[in-house]
Amino acid sequence: MADPLMLAEVRPTRFVRPGDGAAELIGRSAAITRVQELIRRGAAVDGAALITAEAGVGVEAVARELHQRGRAPAAPYVAVHCDAADPVSVDRLLFGQPAGGAATDLESVSADSSVAAARGGTLYLHGITELRASAQAQLARIARDGEVRIDGAPVATALRFVASAPPGIDADVHAHRFRGDLYRRLSAVRIDLPPLRDRPDDVPALAVRVLEESCAAAGRPLRGFTQAALALFGALTWPGNLAELRAAIERVVADGGDDVIQIEHILPVLQLHRARSPFVPSGSLREARQRFERDYIASVLQHHDWRMAPAAQALGIQRPNLYRKARQLGIPLVRVSE
Repeated sequence: MADPLMLAEVRPTRFVRPGDGAAELIGRSAAITRVQELIRRGAAVDGAALITAEAGVGVEAVARELHQRGRAPAAPYVAVHCDAADPVSVDRLLFGQPAGGAATDLESVSADSSVAAARGGTLYLHGITELRASAQAQLARIARDGEVRIDGAPVATALRFVASAPPGIDADVHAHRFRGDLYRRLSAVRIDLPPLRDRPDDVPALAVRVLEESCAAAGRPLRGFTQAALALFGALTWPGNLAELRAAIERVVADGGDDVIQIEHILPVLQLHRARSPFVPSGSLREARQRFERDYIASVLQHHDWRMAPAAQALGIQRPNLYRKARQLGIPLVRVSE
């Protein structure tokens, strides 16, 4: 059986000043701006919240932001991973175990439970749709009553429930795989986090912040990206979302190298999700790089409607150099007014 202590975090949180939020919430796209506004409103009402997102999106950053904006700095923040492999350990972690190992009623928890530890603060439930039906029923009762029995004595919880779930939770409720009453209480505030493919303009800024964090974590000097490298990050779809972006940048940092990270430093660590090539690779490495360079420059030009000035800026080169590079690589230019 897994050790319950390995499935949760219980630690104090720092106060977050406006604008000092998590990396996951950086950006000015319409998608993330809406999330930022929902967090602001959700923190003000201090009620339960449901966060939905695809795998790889930084969900807990939103839970912490809600906690830090809506609770006192010293209030407890307790995170429980409901999607752990052993559901018995999750139940034990959430509600504890009564003396003598007797079965509990829906209102009772033990003093060493996460529910008790989170009193007056936030209980974050990651992957809540993975909870067993019995655990869902007990959480629904606690959320309804706002109190529990600890060692037989009634105690007010005064805690905020924040839960995360995949976007398909509505289908789970409809199919009775997840309790409707618990869903309704949790979704008093609902925040649907967008995947990175829906906010490509935010990816370069995210990459810069993740690079700062990765360099600091690895104890390495701060590095930077070329404009072309940032343009490449923004052009990719990142099906693994922020987790995939973070893993790629951490691999670049671990490999060391120059102070400025260029495209050639990034390509070896990318997991490009493409269909199998219909042809057998051939030619030298130099020829392969020229093919990639041609395709990439052509895609950037197409993205900017073949306007040379913004395309050159995205690529991090001067416009005359872009004209010269296009001629060298045989890229036909569509004449448009700048």
